[in-house]
Amino acid sequence: MGTAVQRPAVEAERPSRGARFRSAYLSRAPRLIAAIAALLGIFSLLDALWTGERGRIHFFTRVIPVPASAAATAVLAVSGLLLVRLALALGKRKRRAWRAAVAIGLVMIFANLIREERRPGEAAVALILLVLLITARSRFTAKSDPRSRWFAALVFCQFVGVAVVYGMLMLYAYRSHLVGHPSFWTQLSEVLASLVGAGGHISMRGERFDDIFHGTLFGMGLLTVIAVALLVLRPSEPIAKLSLQDEDRLRKLLARHGGRDSLGYFALRRDKSVVWSPTGKAAIAYRVVQGVALASGDPIGDPEAWPGAMAAYRQLVDEYGWTAAVIGCSELGATIYKRECDLSALAFGDEAIVEVEDFSLEGRPMRGVRQACTRVCRAGYEVRVRRAHQIDRDEMAQLVRAAAAWRGDAVERGFSMALSRLGDPTDTECVVATAYQNGVLAGILHFVPWGDDGLSLDLMRRDRSSDNGLNEYMIAKVIEHAPELGVARVSLNFAAFRDAIERGERIGAGPILRAWRWVLIFLSRWWQIETLYRFNVKFRPYWEPRFISFPSTRDIPRIAIAALEAEAFIVRPHRLKQLLGRG
Repeated sequence: MGTAVQRPAVEAERPSRGARFRSAYLSRAPRLIAAIAALLGIFSLLDALWTGERGRIHFFTRVIPVPASAAATAVLAVSGLLLVRLALALGKRKRRAWRAAVAIGLVMIFANLIREERRPGEAAVALILLVLLITARSRFTAKSDPRSRWFAALVFCQFVGVAVVYGMLMLYAYRSHLVGHPSFWTQLSEVLASLVGAGGHISMRGERFDDIFHGTLFGMGLLTVIAVALLVLRPSEPIAKLSLQDEDRLRKLLARHGGRDSLGYFALRRDKSVVWSPTGKAAIAYRVVQGVALASGDPIGDPEAWPGAMAAYRQLVDEYGWTAAVIGCSELGATIYKRECDLSALAFGDEAIVEVEDFSLEGRPMRGVRQACTRVCRAGYEVRVRRAHQIDRDEMAQLVRAAAAWRGDAVERGFSMALSRLGDPTDTECVVATAYQNGVLAGILHFVPWGDDGLSLDLMRRDRSSDNGLNEYMIAKVIEHAPELGVARVSLNFAAFRDAIERGERIGAGPILRAWRWVLIFLSRWWQIETLYRFNVKFRPYWEPRFISFPSTRDIPRIAIAALEAEAFIVRPHRLKQLLGRG
């Protein structure tokens, strides 16, 4: 007799095809539902805009008067506007967006039943959306983002903008229903007045078109008022802020592990939040911008505790449906983020680091810096290099005022690689280099500690009327005084896309690399990409690559915009932020 062959236990435990299909469906459901909701919302707006006047009469309209059908069209248009606005939140798995979408789906199905025109396709899509929402309800667990009153202004502008465009298009598409030939400004006045239920600047032919036009716009206006009122009256979000307790704990970690990362001290910016590992031996500093949780640099603390901090960061990101992203992490940090959080990495620049022991102004490669230093020295400039605690309060106040006056931009830039403060009483170990000409302050450099034996450049300012080469002279003097300060290494500016600029100008560079270099040179007109590279390379540093970590390629545009806003390359109007409680 033959013996029965038993299947391995692993094969027996393999999930069934149905289970695998459900798992795959649930993993993709939020994005699928978001896409369907956006399309349904757009189609509802277009349908209300170009609704026919002589559609087939639905059996419900035998007992429901025509104004009810016009009201249903208006409700569908308003529901479509809401769905378009909710689509992004549905893609982020927001629970409140799911609840609102379910309610809107029910309203749209009912509204389609009492319309004068048959729209079986639109009703079917609304039904499909409702079914998908219900079957994938377990995926929508993310909490709502803490929002500021700035978000209320954004929603107001979005809703009013869509309503105005919708109203003007409707007047343009149905010019035959208008009495006379009203001007553009008269039509715009009619649209704006209709948002608050006070239309009447234009006479219209046809009671049904009049009902749909004014009913839809009034519904959009009412929706805008309700949404904005709810957003304004609820408590404002806590702006990202480093608590005194978290700052104290971070300083203790930096005292033990600060030498690992030259960007570690920048985690002490007070416009960042912190998430801690369960043991408290590691932390990640981050700020949420446009739904992206931007972490900066490597985690602070013992690398053995980094996975715990990353797990807490990942849990926080999943809890709110944010997009995870890391700016300026090292190769080690990018590797561990890939392993623990499944974040891909992309090298986006290099940090210039000078070894004090190897630095010298002698030799042909240093000719440019040497000549600049000689020229500035002959012009009568003197440089003083001191720790921050060695500068008295009055002089420090003068330095702060000068640094603000010499700033080229209206806002202080920086997030991942800048401290953006000078003279704070807690930053006693920072190093300040000041340049004077005939007793008049002409330039300032500010360095933050990098462990026990390093410095990282934070701020570089000079009077615009001072001689060229002053910054090079001050850096050379800081390196000259480094042994007295116990400093063995100095981190200078970050050079974005340094490798592309350097290799793109070499003989034999391919057309793609040359084209990419041309783009970077063009962007340097605004963002000093090439300028910083040219400045750094003068000091013959060694280059430490820095990476940006991200979940997937499709997230890169959102992360890039969020990073530009965090670094203050994209700036919201300051006065408007003050009115909204964020100034």
